[in-house]
Amino acid sequence: MKRTRFLLAFMLTAVLAVSAHAQSKEKGRVESAGTVMKEIMDIPDNIPQSVIDKADCVVVLPSVLKAAFVVGASYGRGVMTCRTGDNMRGPWGAPSMMALEGGSFGLQVGGQATDFVLLLMSERSASSILSSKVKIGGDASAAAGPVGRNASAETDVTFRAEILTYSRARGLFAGISLTGSTLRPDNSANEALYGKQISAKDIVLKGAVPPPPAAQLLLQTLNAHSPKHT
Repeated sequence: MKRTRFLLAFMLTAVLAVSAHAQSKEKGRVESAGTVMKEIMDIPDNIPQSVIDKADCVVVLPSVLKAAFVVGASYGRGVMTCRTGDNMRGPWGAPSMMALEGGSFGLQVGGQATDFVLLLMSERSASSILSSKVKIGGDASAAAGPVGRNASAETDVTFRAEILTYSRARGLFAGISLTGSTLRPDNSANEALYGKQISAKDIVLKGAVPPPPAAQLLLQTLNAHSPKHT
C-alpha cells in the first residue's frame, strides 16, 4: 500500500513538473514575441504606420531557424494577437500560440535565426487561421510587406493581400515572401500557457481568457504604436 501511494505521489509530482516546465516555455515565447515587436517598432524604418493601423491581427514568430525547415523536423513557434471589440476596433487582446511550418523561405533567410512578423489584413484571414491550418499565398493571399515610415499601404499588391509578411535577421528588417508555408494554431501550447484546453478562436476572437502577464510587453507595444484601426 505504501509503495502504491509513493508511486502515485511520484507520478503526480512528475506530471506537475512537466506541466510547469511547459507553461514556463510558452511564457518565454510570449515574452520573446513582445521583445521582438518592441525592437522592430523602435527602429527608424519599421512597419509603416498606415499599414499596421489597417491590420486586424499580428503574428510574431521569434528566432525561427532555417535548419528546422530544411530537415522538416521542427517549425517556428510564436503568438498571434488581434484587436478586440466589434469589427476588431478595440485594443489588442490575449494571444494564441501559433506554429509556422515548411515553405520556400528557408534559402532566402540564410542559416541564422530569423524573426518573422505577419500582419493579417482581413477578418476572414484571421478567422481562417484561428480555425485550421492555412497555406500562405494559397488559402490566403500574401505579399512581402512594405517598410519605412513613409511607405503606403495602398499599393496594388498590399491593398489586395490578406497577409503581409516581414523578417528580421542580422539587424536587417525587410518584407519577405512566405508563400508556401503554413500557419496554424498550436493547441498544445495554448493548453500549457493557459492551463486548460481552449481553442485559439475562443482566446482571440471571443475573449475567453484574459491576457497572461507574459504578454504585457507585446500588448503595450502594439497599443502604443497602433491603438486604433483605420
